Amino acid sequence: MAKRVYEVWKGKNKFIFDGRLIFGPDARSLLVTLLLIIVPVIIFCVFVARHLRHAFPPHNAGYAILVVAIVFTLIVLFLLFLTSARDPGIVPPNSHPPEEDLRYDTSAAVDIGGRQTPSLQFPRTKDVMVNGNTVRVKYCETCMLYRPPRCSHCSICNNCVERFDHHCPWVGQCIGLRNYRYFFMFVSSATLLCIYVFSMSAVYIKVLMDDHNNRTVWKAIKESPPSVILMAYCFISLWFVGGLTGFHLYLIATNQTTYENFRYRADNRPNVYDQGCPSNFIEVFCTKIKPSRNNFRALVQEVPPRPILRSTREADPEDLEGDQNPRSKVEDDLDIGEDLLKISQRRNIEEIDEDIRSRGSNNGPRNTLEVESVLGSGHRAPTTRSDTSHSSWGRSGSWEIAPEVLANPTVTESRIHIPPKEARQ
Repeated sequence: MAKRVYEVWKGKNKFIFDGRLIFGPDARSLLVTLLLIIVPVIIFCVFVARHLRHAFPPHNAGYAILVVAIVFTLIVLFLLFLTSARDPGIVPPNSHPPEEDLRYDTSAAVDIGGRQTPSLQFPRTKDVMVNGNTVRVKYCETCMLYRPPRCSHCSICNNCVERFDHHCPWVGQCIGLRNYRYFFMFVSSATLLCIYVFSMSAVYIKVLMDDHNNRTVWKAIKESPPSVILMAYCFISLWFVGGLTGFHLYLIATNQTTYENFRYRADNRPNVYDQGCPSNFIEVFCTKIKPSRNNFRALVQEVPPRPILRSTREADPEDLEGDQNPRSKVEDDLDIGEDLLKISQRRNIEEIDEDIRSRGSNNGPRNTLEVESVLGSGHRAPTTRSDTSHSSWGRSGSWEIAPEVLANPTVTESRIHIPPKEARQ
C-alpha cells in the first residue's frame, strides 16, 4: 500500500490526524505552556473574578470581568494552536542534488590510474538579487538545495524554514514565514492577559479594603492570598512575554528576524529587507500568508531514476577506443594469463603422474611424495624447466605472456615446459 508524505517525512516533526497537523519534535513542551496559561486563569476566575460579580452594582458589570478573562484566554490558546500546529514555511527537501548546479572542480582532481580525474563539486554559495541588492545564499547539505533568501536550516526540526526566526521550545515549533504573525499575536495577547489578571487582582484587594473601613492592605492580603499570588506570577511573566513583545516590535519595525539580528548584528551588514516602518508592519500583518509548499497527505510517488551525469570536458580517446587502450589490454592479458596458468598446472600434474608410472618402482616412494605434494598443495604447481626446445604444441616450450602482463608487479612469470614423450622413453 502506498504511503503518504507525512509517513516517510525525513524531518523530526510529529504529525497527528493523518498529517493534518504538524508539530515540532519537542511538542510535549506545549503541555507546560498550556498549564502556565490555564491554571492561573482558573485560579483567577474562582478566587477573584467570582467575587467581583457584584462589586459594580450598575447593570452587574462585574460579570464582564469574568467573561473577558475567559474570552481572552480562549483567544490566547487559539493563537498558540495556530502557531504550533501549522507548517512554519518548510522548504521541501530534494531527493538528490540539483544537477543544473553541478560542475567539475579541477582543483580537487583525483588521481586514478595515473590520470587526473576532476571531482564533482557544488558551489557552496550562490548570489541572488533582492530589492536590487546582491544576497549570498548557501547550499544545504541536508536538504540538498540552495536555501532561499532569509531561509535557514533548523537543527532541531531538521528542516529548512523560509524567513526563519527561531525555534521556540514554548510552542514546540519553528517560527518562520507562515506562523510568525500568529506567534507575535500570541505573545502580545499573553502580555495583555497578564496585565489584565494583575490589574483585576489588585482591584479585588482594593475592594476588600473598602468593604471594611480602615482595613489595611496586610489584612486584605490575608483575606485573599490567591490575589497576591496571581499578582506576583503576572509580574514575573510580564518580564518574559512583555520583553519578548517589545523585542519583536523592534524586529518588525526594522524588518529583521531574531536569527538575523543575533547573527549579523556584529557584522554591520546593511539590511536589504527594510522598506520603512509602515511598510514593514504591513508586510507582517496585512499580506496574504503563502500556502504551504508541502502536501503532507499526498501519496508518495516513486522518484524516477537519475540521469547519468556527463562531464563537460572533452572525451578522452582512451575512453572511446577500448581496443586501443593499453590499460584495458593489460586487464585482458591478465585474464588470459590466469586461464593459461590453470591449464598448465592441470597438464603438468597429469604428465608427472604418467612419468611416475613409466619409471617403475625404483623411485616410487620419492615420486609418490612429489605427486602428493603437488596434488595436496593449495597453491600453484611448481615450475618445471627444461632445456629441451621441442614441445608437443610445436612452440618454444614455454607459455609466453604479453610483456604488459609481465610488467605488472602483481603478476609473476611462470614458464612451464611439457617434456615430450620421446625423451622419457
